[in-house]
Amino acid sequence: MPDVLLFAAPTVNADMRWFSRFKAGDPFPAFSHRGKKVGLLPLLEVGRAKTESDFDTVLNLTEMIKEARAKDPKAGVAEVIALAAKARGIRRFTVPHDFPAGLWERLRELGLRLELPGKGRDERAVPQVFPGRALKDKADAAGVAAGNRGSSAAFSAVERILRASTIKGKWVRWKGRILTAEDLHAAAHRAVLEVGCINDHGLIIAPGDQAVDCHAAGTGPVPAHQPIVVDIYPRHLATGLYGDMTRTYLKGKASPERRRMIQTVKDAHAAALRTLRAGVTGAAVYAAAADLIKARGYFTGKKAGTYVGFFHGLGHGLGFDIHESPYLSPAAHQPLEAGHVITIEPGLYYPGLGGCRFEDVALVTKTGHRLLSRHPYAWEIP
Repeated sequence: MPDVLLFAAPTVNADMRWFSRFKAGDPFPAFSHRGKKVGLLPLLEVGRAKTESDFDTVLNLTEMIKEARAKDPKAGVAEVIALAAKARGIRRFTVPHDFPAGLWERLRELGLRLELPGKGRDERAVPQVFPGRALKDKADAAGVAAGNRGSSAAFSAVERILRASTIKGKWVRWKGRILTAEDLHAAAHRAVLEVGCINDHGLIIAPGDQAVDCHAAGTGPVPAHQPIVVDIYPRHLATGLYGDMTRTYLKGKASPERRRMIQTVKDAHAAALRTLRAGVTGAAVYAAAADLIKARGYFTGKKAGTYVGFFHGLGHGLGFDIHESPYLSPAAHQPLEAGHVITIEPGLYYPGLGGCRFEDVALVTKTGHRLLSRHPYAWEIP
């Protein structure tokens, strides 16, 4: 495999987080060479990187820039990368698609050959510099499960508020006033923090028709007798890995149409999980859910300018990013492998009925799967 060069902050870049296993908020360069990892860290991070990171070699970026400027006052990060590469006989690097353009240009001026990774194995995904990142070891799977415990804690907080609420007219009331999505957001954020996670990408608690736009965060009063989609995707602070789970709730009594819609989504969720195992394509797992939904008579497509039905993919890889390879969609023809960690999240969305989604996370195994998420599915709260 070609040597890989990164320049990013682990707190915001999944490749660097996976490669370094280090926590830092500022970007720095790092590269691989003959199976070893080299990090060029600023002075304030050098000591910590030597004890906390996965780097085989930690170089002092601050000192190296100072030395380079003794010969060239304009020298900076690019010049130091070039010098470190030359010292190891490296003439070319593979870099990710989000590599900084200015740094790319300067490194090429300094004589380094930079290349983007070749075509990836997943039709939807951008080719990755670390294809092996999609396969999780036991520690990574445990980190995802820890992130999902954050999701479960948030669900429990939402459930407690809904159980303590009452219905007056068309609204849900709590503590003497109308309950809002913002109230539920705040409770979910607190619950996630209490179990060592953080919602650094936000969350979704979308009541009523807001959930028809399936990534709407949710705002305003919570209506009674209508679904509330709660999608929580926290990062586990200790490992940097994400959880991602969704449950649907309804305070009050569901109409027959909503009850049938929600049951259909839950049945599609179960059908997809029954199909999931190594050797099966993402397209086949998607079809298990989509075919059931279609057989129940639910239309998917554009209606009055709005997409309705089951119009998104069934799931995605999960780990150091919330969305990563592999994907479960009609175009996903690559067989799944043991070690993939993916979400299963069918949904249905119709104006007037609202939205519904159930999502869990599974580790693919040779004979099936092992769930890395756990929380009850009881959705109707009287």
